[in-house]
Amino acid sequence: MTNYGFVIDNRTCIGCHACTVACKSEHDVPIGVNRTHVKYIETGTYPNTSREFSVHRCNHCEDAPCTVICPTNALFKRDDGIVDFDSDRCIGCKSCMQACPYDALYIDPNTSTAAKCNYCAHRIEHSYEPACVIVCPTESITSGDLDDPNSKISQLILTQETTVRKPESGATPNLFYIKGSEVMLDPAATERTNSGVWTEQAFGVGHFAKYADSRLSEADTPSMIVQLALEKKAKAAAPRDQAIIRDVMAKLGDESPKAKRVYDAPSKGVLWGWEVSAYIWTKGIASGTYLMAMLAMFAGIIEMTDTIWWSIIVIGLGFLGITGLLLVKDLDRPDRFLYVMLRPNWSSWLVKGAYILTGFGGVLSASAVILLFDLDRSLLTYLAIAGIPLSALTGVYTAWLFQQAKARSWAQDNLLPLKFLIETVLIGSAVLAIIVLPQPLVLLVSAIVLGAAFVHGKEVVQKPQLVALS
Repeated sequence: MTNYGFVIDNRTCIGCHACTVACKSEHDVPIGVNRTHVKYIETGTYPNTSREFSVHRCNHCEDAPCTVICPTNALFKRDDGIVDFDSDRCIGCKSCMQACPYDALYIDPNTSTAAKCNYCAHRIEHSYEPACVIVCPTESITSGDLDDPNSKISQLILTQETTVRKPESGATPNLFYIKGSEVMLDPAATERTNSGVWTEQAFGVGHFAKYADSRLSEADTPSMIVQLALEKKAKAAAPRDQAIIRDVMAKLGDESPKAKRVYDAPSKGVLWGWEVSAYIWTKGIASGTYLMAMLAMFAGIIEMTDTIWWSIIVIGLGFLGITGLLLVKDLDRPDRFLYVMLRPNWSSWLVKGAYILTGFGGVLSASAVILLFDLDRSLLTYLAIAGIPLSALTGVYTAWLFQQAKARSWAQDNLLPLKFLIETVLIGSAVLAIIVLPQPLVLLVSAIVLGAAFVHGKEVVQKPQLVALS
């Protein structure tokens, strides 16, 4: 068996971007996105500074989380270890981007589908090396079979001290770095700002540091330029003033980050927008109202009249329909939304969730048919036996989807399913109270609960800790 991987030697990389350009040329990568990029880190303070370069791209992981969460098998692991993609199957749900610990995926602006480094699989199949390897002037990028003990890449790993990015992710990456420093490989070790000397890209990373002086606290100034200017001023100043100027230089240096990103790929921003946070809320209303009504019915707390039944079913079907529309709207390829059902990857909770939503919708529809045609009301009770677990799963399944998004802090929260269940119960109780007890105080409390749930859902979806910054 073959198991392809990369070794990147940070000792010899000169940051020339030849690999980035070759990759763009080989795959016709659009402007604004990259399959591979070079990250620059600066350390120290003037005049004792240094710069480090490192090539970042897909790590072709042994246990690639992007292939697990992808609902349509658009991302898949080949027998030779390469994690490849099929743009013809992609629905643009961006789940893979949420799952990748290495921020290696992007949405192609021309096709609205996900793409990334695929190890130049078309070249490998014809016994050629990847384009980035061929073009690197310092031979800093080595590709090859990790399972072949005689291959150059295996010998490098055996004889050199190598490390990988984010080993704690459990993805087991097949991209190894020689002399990869912590500040280079750890995305949290350096600040990300909105602009920089070496890039004009939106959300790019610059090496700006804020003045400690309160009079200049609102000005973002390049620390190295400040140091150079102060050094020039010190040389021209009187001996008495030189000490003051150099003291200021030292303080500025101490309060600036020890390591600064001066060039990097731009942040992709919020991947799941308001549609996802809204759909969590709408499906919480649909599932929670039915769940709490059925539990109250079996507990003998409320008597289910036809009016209450119709209220629950109409609310359930209505908000479930809105949920479906929001899910489709969030896709970059909404025309392919049926691929989730027709080309399913059963390891993805997005697929499981789609079938859970369909099953719960079936229970609600069958209940409506019973009421509409005045059939035996005991059938509603039998349906509730299936409806209770389906409604609970409808409210909770997104938590398991979030836990598959390994690049985000959601994945680290083992209590997330319980939190989603509690929120579903609260939302359902609020709506059920409005149906059964439409009194002013009940309406006020229920409105507060529903509003708080919506705001909380928006915060959860759009402001997770970004574990996978480049």
